[in-house]
Amino acid sequence: MATLHLVGHAPGTSRALEQCLARAAEGDAVLLMADGVYGAVAGSAWAEQLEAEGERLAVYVLAPDLAARGLDPSRLVAGVGTVDYRTFVSLAVAHHPIQSWF
Repeated sequence: MATLHLVGHAPGTSRALEQCLARAAEGDAVLLMADGVYGAVAGSAWAEQLEAEGERLAVYVLAPDLAARGLDPSRLVAGVGTVDYRTFVSLAVAHHPIQSWF
């Protein structure tokens, strides 16, 4: 079964996203939450890599965390999806193990 990776730190303040992407395997899912959502904004330092990773990983952001930071979903990197809490739970049920990068 594929792993669900949870990234909760902004790329500029932590190496969590970098370490996650280096270890994530094909078919895994990455959920950016809390300040981690900043990594999925188009034009960010990680935008190009996240777009490229979309071919081997499913990348999502938690929509309530995006909204809490005043970020518009239309500014996300192509291929990054938004999920609500219900979908977050579905991702957690569908993946094993779950790896937190906090």
